[in-house]
Amino acid sequence: MKDVPPAVVKLDVVVPDNYDEEVATAATPAASMADEDAKWSLPGLEDVVQHSAMVMEHKAKKLREHWESMIKDARKEADKIRREAINPRKITFVTPSNQQSLTTSKENMQKAAELLNKENEEIDINGAANSGFSDNSTTPNATSGIVKIARNPQGAERLPPGIVVSESDLHLRRLWGSPSEDTETRKYLLALAVGYTERVNVDATVHKFSNNFDVVLFHYDGRMTEWDEFKWSKEAIHISARKQTKWWFAKRFLHPSIVAPYDYVFLWDEDLGVENFTAEAYINIVKKHGLGISQPGLDVTKGKKLYHVTVKRDASEMHKFVEVMAPVFSRDAWKCVWHMIQNDLVHGWGLDFNFWRCVDFPEEQIGIVDAQFVVHHGVPTLRGQGKEKQGSNAKSNFARPNENVLCGCSAAGR
Repeated sequence: MKDVPPAVVKLDVVVPDNYDEEVATAATPAASMADEDAKWSLPGLEDVVQHSAMVMEHKAKKLREHWESMIKDARKEADKIRREAINPRKITFVTPSNQQSLTTSKENMQKAAELLNKENEEIDINGAANSGFSDNSTTPNATSGIVKIARNPQGAERLPPGIVVSESDLHLRRLWGSPSEDTETRKYLLALAVGYTERVNVDATVHKFSNNFDVVLFHYDGRMTEWDEFKWSKEAIHISARKQTKWWFAKRFLHPSIVAPYDYVFLWDEDLGVENFTAEAYINIVKKHGLGISQPGLDVTKGKKLYHVTVKRDASEMHKFVEVMAPVFSRDAWKCVWHMIQNDLVHGWGLDFNFWRCVDFPEEQIGIVDAQFVVHHGVPTLRGQGKEKQGSNAKSNFARPNENVLCGCSAAGR
């Protein structure tokens, strides 16, 4: 059989334009040999002919299956592209002269890209017929291509794309000078829910975090000005709401668009002993193991534990599981976790059940860093909020979930 000439089609799949004919051609010699066999009577020749025919038919079948498989895969890929494609939005030109339709859909799209002058998204010119741009041409476009066009976030559709800023940070700015001369936003964020009575422990904690961290304090007791006794406090963000927990604060003040610049967000309790903890060394281990959600191990010889699985293991650098006491989230994981926090969530019980939903591979991307560990002092906070059995004093009365389910990352555990 002669070589099959390839013809390149979409999705980089090479399919012969006439592969059906080639398959038929491959089978023809076998059929012809079978017809001629009836005229010949040489001993053994019939077996040779039948064998040759079977070989040729097998090759023809394999060839057909090969190209049919390639075509099937190409169609699947095309469906995937269509599902994931971003539908182009309709653009209304602002002046009467610009509202008149251009000659073709392609020209309309090119004009839109020229006006918006952005390159953050792509629109297929061939799909312009469904984009809301009119096409007065009766001749199909001779060429195809991609026009890059801006799409504003929801709520900012009326704004010119060049002035849209969809993300922010928690970094303080000066009241004078050029913004370009400000210090850069830090790489990481430390967020603590604090009361003034725990100031000594909080001060020790903050000193374990380097200048690569922005710091935000959530004050649940209403006392903010007293913290000025600490030099670092004057560069921190202070947010006050009486008798609220860190998850209440996090839902309202740590929106993913606000913390987008930070590679990692530490959302910690105030009552952690950090004598054996250093933030930069911790992050190095987290990056080394690719952890999206993590926490330091617990030294139970000096403090309290909720789940045995969170206790640090002396023989390892890290192991699996995270609870709500001292979690650390990567930027991508926090985008997911933030959406999972209910508005009426108080202490966060049960939230750690579902952390696994916010990483691609829970068995690999969730873990406890044993080499950097802390002590949980278990200091009761928010005393007197509501009735005792309904406030934070009743933490120990909550039904604690099965520890084997919490730490098990298998499908059955979820």
